[in-house]
Amino acid sequence: MESISMMGSPKNLNETFLPNGINGIKDNNKVTIGIIGSGDFAKSLTIRLIRCGYRVVVGSRNPKFAAEFFPHVIDVTHREDAVAKTNLIFVAIHREHYSSLWDLKHLLVGKILVDVSNNMRVNQYPESNAEYLASLFPDSIVVKGFNVISAWALQLGPKDASRQVYICSNSVQARHQVIELARQLSFIPFDSGALSSAKEIENLPLRLFTLWKGPVIVAVSLATFFFVYSFIRDVIHPYLRNQQSDFYKIPIEIVNKTLPVVAITLLSLVYLSGLLAAAYQLYYGTKYKRFPPWIESWLQCRKQLGLLSFFFATVHVAYSLCLPMRRSERYLFLNTAYQQVHANVENSWNEEEVWRIEMYVSFGIMSLGLLSLLAVTSIPSVNQSLNWREFSFIQPVFDPPEDLSLYPMTIELT
Repeated sequence: MESISMMGSPKNLNETFLPNGINGIKDNNKVTIGIIGSGDFAKSLTIRLIRCGYRVVVGSRNPKFAAEFFPHVIDVTHREDAVAKTNLIFVAIHREHYSSLWDLKHLLVGKILVDVSNNMRVNQYPESNAEYLASLFPDSIVVKGFNVISAWALQLGPKDASRQVYICSNSVQARHQVIELARQLSFIPFDSGALSSAKEIENLPLRLFTLWKGPVIVAVSLATFFFVYSFIRDVIHPYLRNQQSDFYKIPIEIVNKTLPVVAITLLSLVYLSGLLAAAYQLYYGTKYKRFPPWIESWLQCRKQLGLLSFFFATVHVAYSLCLPMRRSERYLFLNTAYQQVHANVENSWNEEEVWRIEMYVSFGIMSLGLLSLLAVTSIPSVNQSLNWREFSFIQPVFDPPEDLSLYPMTIELT
């Protein structure tokens, strides 16, 4: 394999990565990226870097064994050699093994260490892994990033939610270099500022539908309440009075009566939060005052409430389409027709009943259309094509109050 020449000293790092001075890499083939570790993430990251035109050198404690799992064009060598051949190094090992790099401390002086590690649970350690790595190697520049990307996304390319990468570091220059590298790998970098944000970034992959927990509990509670109410009103109560068995209505008819009520209630909760927030600001006469925690949480969950409302409305449409196809409905139709023929009933038209059903179906169609509009505009590819005024006209947007504590105090001298 052709030998890889060493990059310049750390002080010339900006010239190596940013030759044009515009945060762009001019020739990826002249850039060598180092990776310490030979696990699944290191392998996937290596493949992604090669596809984007970078040279990669992998440092392993057992290079002969690790070389069997990497492409033949990769230089898999000892950690000492890998560190010496590059100035930007991905540390793809667990926090427990950071101390194994202690012997390389003199070789890591002034070099950028990109920490990609995660923990097993939220707030597992007092400090973040990146801050712990920075404390072990104070003469190196530590950058936190790429920990929210899975090995699968690295191999197949960024798609959907796995496109965004959060990056933070105390060094602005190193942070911008890693951000540019993320762009070259077709990811969307997000500058999270100083290294103190690393703990929050490390907690992101451990969260599972955090904003959905409250809305789902509300939706399930409403569905349970209205289902029990409809069951008692339409099944239990007639059964106790007339000894009539209507329990066959439970699977479809009772459920179908519950769905639209829950959908409308959830939709009203979407807009009610904005109205309460506006009333709160009008009462205090200013927007420079933070909302109570329960209003803030409610405002943050409006999109989830709206999507759940759309889900219940869509299921209601499916149930409604199935109502005429039930065998019980066919039996009722035949029995009614038989009774009309033998009783010589001339006209069974009920004007009030017909108008009630027609209006019910009409309002249901219009409500579903409104919910569909709200749901479609929540898709990122759609809302990015709308300007702020267009989006706020469709979606219930409400600006949060500004926190005056974020601004320095100014005194006007007259």
